[in-house]
Amino acid sequence: MTDATLEGVKGIVVTTLGIEDRAATLTASSPLFGAVPELDSLGVLEVVTRLESHFGITIDDEEFSGEIFETLGSLAQFVEGKLPSA
Repeated sequence: MTDATLEGVKGIVVTTLGIEDRAATLTASSPLFGAVPELDSLGVLEVVTRLESHFGITIDDEEFSGEIFETLGSLAQFVEGKLPSA
């Protein structure tokens, strides 16, 4: 995954969940689901909606899984896989 994708996903996660105070400590290996209390079912939906809008992608309901939200890096890698090839 590219740094640009990781930083874009990180920015969306941080602002959507209101965890700006923890932004500096988030890395690709930072756990998300189960480790960030703000990332509940509503938080997931809000993050997904903003990711779709920001990156111009569509995430289908059947694509949702806990593995995608396991870490910041796994989420960024999933998003990058949805981007059109250059």
